Amino acid sequence: MQTENYTLISIVTLNWNQTDVTCEFLESTRSLLWTNYEILVCDMGSKIDPTERIKSANYPNTKVLRSEKNLGFTGGNNWGMRQAKGEYIFIVNNDTEVTPDLLNVLYEPFTQDKTIGVVSPKLMFFERKNIIQYAGFNPINPYTGRTTAVGSLQEDVGQFDDKGGYTAGSHGGAMLVSREIIDKVGMFPESFFIYYEEWDWSTRIIKAGYHIYFQPKGKIYHKESITMGKESANKAYYHTRNRILYMRRNSNFIQFIAFIIFYILFTAPKAIFKYISKGQFVHLRAFLRGTFWNLYNSKHSAV
Repeated sequence: MQTENYTLISIVTLNWNQTDVTCEFLESTRSLLWTNYEILVCDMGSKIDPTERIKSANYPNTKVLRSEKNLGFTGGNNWGMRQAKGEYIFIVNNDTEVTPDLLNVLYEPFTQDKTIGVVSPKLMFFERKNIIQYAGFNPINPYTGRTTAVGSLQEDVGQFDDKGGYTAGSHGGAMLVSREIIDKVGMFPESFFIYYEEWDWSTRIIKAGYHIYFQPKGKIYHKESITMGKESANKAYYHTRNRILYMRRNSNFIQFIAFIIFYILFTAPKAIFKYISKGQFVHLRAFLRGTFWNLYNSKHSAV
């Protein structure tokens, strides 16, 4: 019997006032070769309930779960995972479009290595489908709290096709997670809300003795702007807040002291100068709020 005939994969995706985008994602799932899956569209309190529109399109194996409030990326995905029935859960952004064999190739490494807890595919930019967004992650610098995606903005000419293997972190936009990981390690830390949450989770998974795997045979197309030009005040707030929060939770004493020195001497002055010079005072306030949030809130949260 083929594995896809009996292993149930739950696909969990969030929707928040983006029903058109979510339906485009669901249209792409019609082509999936994996036969045993369910799709849980977790609506985060959208102004217009997408349930009837999604139901009327008759997307296979699809169910809409509606929350009355926006639980964020972390809380929303956790909420969906709690209601998922699959042995494996595919957490995926709604602003992506899948390829037919995606679930098949993401599942493959689990059958070959019992230490693998999460598998992420190669993420490509939707607008320029030959440009890579993610081909694995480099480790987070323990003194700056920064990292880079392997292959970012490179043209895909097959340079990573034979470089599948363990990587430092999974990509929150597309990750297949085993139920065992959820049971043993927990879910996303909900205090992050959005940004850096996959890094905190990946770090805990690796500390628990499991591995994150980059699967180059899997491709998914992401509609995020290739110029990375969309920086909102909310993004500035959560990136700032959660970068510090991640370091508080995952660095040792010496690393954290070095990070604080780097942040005070380089990160904060650079950000303040940038926002003032551009007249982005709302962004500046968001940056400062994100920084000072860490002075008044515990680093511990439900996971």
